[in-house]
Amino acid sequence: QVQLVESGGGLVQAGGSLRLSCAASGSISRINAMAWFRQAPGKQRELVARITSGGSTNYAASVKGRFTISRDNAKNTVYLQMNSLKPEDTAVYYCNVDDSDYSRRYGRYWGQGTQVTVSS
Repeated sequence: QVQLVESGGGLVQAGGSLRLSCAASGSISRINAMAWFRQAPGKQRELVARITSGGSTNYAASVKGRFTISRDNAKNTVYLQMNSLKPEDTAVYYCNVDDSDYSRRYGRYWGQGTQVTVSS
């Protein structure tokens, strides 16, 4: 099972940008889908963006048009470019494998995530 470490979070003003990185300890080239999730205080974790090995992407309606997920299999890294940030984007952001078969085999474990705080 790959180990994932998120980075790139920070404090930004509304309208600003951040790029989050998710570094994997092992190869992600054979993993069909990787995703970014976030969890705000008092709320459930939600899917933010998803990308398949073929490059197909999906986004939560709240971030579509503002966020872009990408993956670099050669670097075993997944990115989340966040533009036009809003205060409601404030949350801890996590990356993870988003594949049911993979999860059944290895389980789903969450790292520490990276904090994104957007001031108004």
